[in-house]
Amino acid sequence: MDFVVHTNLTPLPTIHVVSDSVGLTAQSLARAAAAQFGVTNPCIEVLPKVRKFDEVKRFLEDHMQLHRELKGSPRILVCYTIVDKELRTRLAEFAASEPDIIAIDLMTQVIDAISDLSGLEPSSKPGGLHVADQNYFRRIEAIEFTIAHDDGRNPQDLTQADIVLLGVSRSSKTPTSIYLSQQGYKVANVPLDPHTEPPREIYDVDPTHLFGLMTTPEVLVGIRARRLGNAVGVASSYADPTYVYEDLESARALMRRLGAIVVHTENRAVEETAQEILRYYERLHPAPTGIVD
Repeated sequence: MDFVVHTNLTPLPTIHVVSDSVGLTAQSLARAAAAQFGVTNPCIEVLPKVRKFDEVKRFLEDHMQLHRELKGSPRILVCYTIVDKELRTRLAEFAASEPDIIAIDLMTQVIDAISDLSGLEPSSKPGGLHVADQNYFRRIEAIEFTIAHDDGRNPQDLTQADIVLLGVSRSSKTPTSIYLSQQGYKVANVPLDPHTEPPREIYDVDPTHLFGLMTTPEVLVGIRARRLGNAVGVASSYADPTYVYEDLESARALMRRLGAIVVHTENRAVEETAQEILRYYERLHPAPTGIVD
């Protein structure tokens, strides 16, 4: 089997993903697990859309041999998401017979638990998570809307957004917007600056759709200084503590006037900020019956 060798520059083992779909679920879980060890970009080798056990066997044997040659040990870590029962069983049996394979089944226990509690039988169709249903198209529409309304663009559409984020420069508006859009929410974000008036349309937005992103001056100074890098002397006021404090206080005052819900972002991952926003939003705007994410 021919495959591309990716150099692993992290202290963690290479994670081998095997899937009868595209492997996105396993890759996401692998990255989340690696992040607990301070590694945000682990080395991942993927074997997607497998249909025959021989493909899996060759993939694993080739990588074991590669590890033996490069590292002196054939031990490998395998994470698999396979819904085809026969293929999944054969992989599990093969892994159990090979002491140098550490294999983790990421799907079976969840599928079996749902089946047991619901009394329903799983479809056993690979890639069910990525079926192009109405929710898929809703997410695509949300992502397109969010990109078109990033950084204050197209303010005339602010009232059409599910969520409007307000915040000063470098307060995580864009990454939070993109993350929320991937969950199916149309998001617009508006930059705030003490010397620039916000778009007048912001006053027409229902306050329950407005969220202000806030951080501390110390954290923001550090983020802006790193952003400027060697240019810090050219635009020193951008990361100056006095200016940053004024920037935040002006933003806080506007958020208060607008009735926006304030969410703090310091020492938080984007996902954590987004989840807090959604806790407020979904309590104020429950999904209609029949809408399933």
